[in-house]
Formats: sequence, C-alpha cells, structure tokens
Amino acid sequence: MSNASSITEFLLLAFADTRELQLLHFWLFLGIYLAALLGNGFIITTIACDHHLHTPMYFFLLNLSLLDLGSISTSLPKAMHNSLWDKRDISYYGCATQVFFFLFLMVGECFLLTVMSYDRYIAICKPLHYGTFLGSRACVHMAATAWGSGFLYAVLHTANTFSLPLCHGNILHHFFCEIPQILKLSCLQSYLREVGLIVVSACLLFGCFVFIVVSYVQIFRAVLRFPSEEGRHKAFSTCLPHLAVVSLFISTGVFAYLKPPSVSSPYLDLVVAVLYSVVTPTLNPLIYSMRNQELKDSLRRLSDPSRPRSKAVCKDQHGTRMGVGRGRMLGEGPKQHGHGEKGQ
Repeated sequence: MSNASSITEFLLLAFADTRELQLLHFWLFLGIYLAALLGNGFIITTIACDHHLHTPMYFFLLNLSLLDLGSISTSLPKAMHNSLWDKRDISYYGCATQVFFFLFLMVGECFLLTVMSYDRYIAICKPLHYGTFLGSRACVHMAATAWGSGFLYAVLHTANTFSLPLCHGNILHHFFCEIPQILKLSCLQSYLREVGLIVVSACLLFGCFVFIVVSYVQIFRAVLRFPSEEGRHKAFSTCLPHLAVVSLFISTGVFAYLKPPSVSSPYLDLVVAVLYSVVTPTLNPLIYSMRNQELKDSLRRLSDPSRPRSKAVCKDQHGTRMGVGRGRMLGEGPKQHGHGEKGQ
C-alpha cells in the first residue's frame, strides 16, 4: 500500500501523444482561455463602471463572472503548460490546491445560480416587493453566502480526500486534479467514507436544482399572464440566458460526478470535464450578453461615451442602486407593475 505521504506528485492525462498535436492543443486552449478572460473581464468592467447597472441582477452577474474567471484559471493554465512543455506531472500540494479552488469556485457558482433564480422570481412574480427582498444588504449577504458555502464545501472535501491512503499509484486519467479521479486511486475502505460525503453533497445540490426549477415554473406562469407582448419579451430576455447557463452547468456537472461506472471512460470523462470546466465559463458572457440590450448598450457606451442610452432602458429615479422593481429590471412603466401584480 502506498500512502499519500509517499506520493510527491501525480501524473495527469496528456491530450495527445505527438508533439504537433500537443502544440495544437496548447494554442486551442490559449484561444479559449483568452476568450474567457476577455468576455468575463468585459462584463465585470462594464457592470463596475456603469452605475445604471448597479442593480441586483447585474451584481450577481458580476459575481458569476468572477467565479467563472477563477474556475477556468484553476484548471486550464496548468493543462496549457503541460502541453507546451510536454509534461504530465503536478505536485501533490499543487493537486490539492487545484482541487480546493476548483471545488470552491464551482460550488459557489452553483449556489450563486440558485440565488440568481430567486432574484428573477422576485423581480417578475413579486415586483412591488423587489426592493424589500433584494436590497443592498440582502444582495451582499446572499452573494457572501454563496462564496462562503463554496469555501466550506471545498475545505471539507479537500481535507477528507487528501487524507485518504492511496493504493493504486499516482496516475490520474484527467487533465486536472478532481476528486472522482483521486478516489479511483484510494483504498476501498477509505473510498466509502468520501462517497458518503459526496452523496450528502449531491442531495444539497439537488435541493438547489429543485429550487431553480420551481422558481422558473412560477416565473413562466407569471410571464405568460403579462398583458403586453413587449413585457413578455423583456422578461424572457432576462430569464432565458440564466436558464441556459443553469442547464449547461448542472447537466454536465451531474453527469461527471454521478454517472454510473459502467459508462465511464477516459475519453468521455475528458469531454465532459472540458464542457463544464472550460466551455461553460467561456460561453457564459456570450449567453448573457446576446439577449441583454442594457448590457450591450453599456458596452457600447464604454467604447463611445457620447452614445446616448437606449430608450428601452427605463430610468427609475426613485429606485435604489441595489433595490429596484420590475420597471428597472424589465423596462416596464409603473402602471404595468400594478397590472402585473393584479394578474397574479
């Protein structure tokens, strides 16, 4: 039996056997990484610099972009380094650090997506109470809870995983360190201990998923009762991007961690891991900006300060910077608020 103390490094999965393909993978991932940095960086800069976007929805979107930047920066640079220099190794403590930060950021993102669905539910189903439920302090507390939950989850699982004795060498069939791959190297008795924690965690994450689904069922029921087609269109334009991000994130993550061993293979694991650790953080800025006119207008104003604001963007002089009603979030007037509420 080889204990964790006797292992000083792990060997990661190489993307290709030939030098030419390794360099091709390096340039491909470099392009993806730069796209993720630029996309999320633009969203962070735009929201931070434009005071018109200092609302709960964009505050949570800024936090989501920060989490996406962190998660892709945890896994991809090391893979790029190994492809460029024809290496496979990662130190034991480097692997533990990668596991910790990846769990921290990914679980934080899961909880934040749940908070964002709650924000959309209140904005559309209870617009007159939006400022009460989602004031500045409440938004900060919810975002801090998402980050804190991810941190505690990562501490618990990283400490437990790397305290397990390893009986099956040090070769990970993955391009970065991840708990399921490390568990495959552990002894059976210890493996069952971590599996118990994973089951508990899966129940908590399933609870987040159920909350999101229930929230969107209520949202779609409310939107379909809107009297104006423009109101329905603007409501869907703020909800569909979030729903697309949630679907991609949860479906790939659940498949990676909960798929049965009979359908597991190194190639399939690699494809799924690339989807939720690389593709999702890169696509999120594109998904959120495609249907969001207010965000696109702000991006244009940053490049051209003389450009006026879009007429579709409602100026609510009585709303707070972090607590406003549906008129600010969906561009509807105060009269529509009342009709929307009565229609409930």
